[in-house]
Amino acid sequence: MVRLRVEFTTEPFDLDEAPAHAVVAREVIQSAELDAVDVGPFGNTAEGGADAVLTAVDALLRQSLAAGATRVSLQVNVIGEDGK
Repeated sequence: MVRLRVEFTTEPFDLDEAPAHAVVAREVIQSAELDAVDVGPFGNTAEGGADAVLTAVDALLRQSLAAGATRVSLQVNVIGEDGK
């Protein structure tokens, strides 16, 4: 199975308090069945099998936009295959 890495940010930014869309995005990624998750104030990454990452990305986009994100920037990279 192909493994993927997704890197993403949501906007607009608020340095004083995490906006609702950022909190939602973080919750979606942290609750997904992914192998590695790193969330931070200026970017987030997650890795896992292709199906799990793509399912998480779908939920991330839908839920963060519904929570007020005006822009979601993301990059998805193929990082290999399980066991290789």
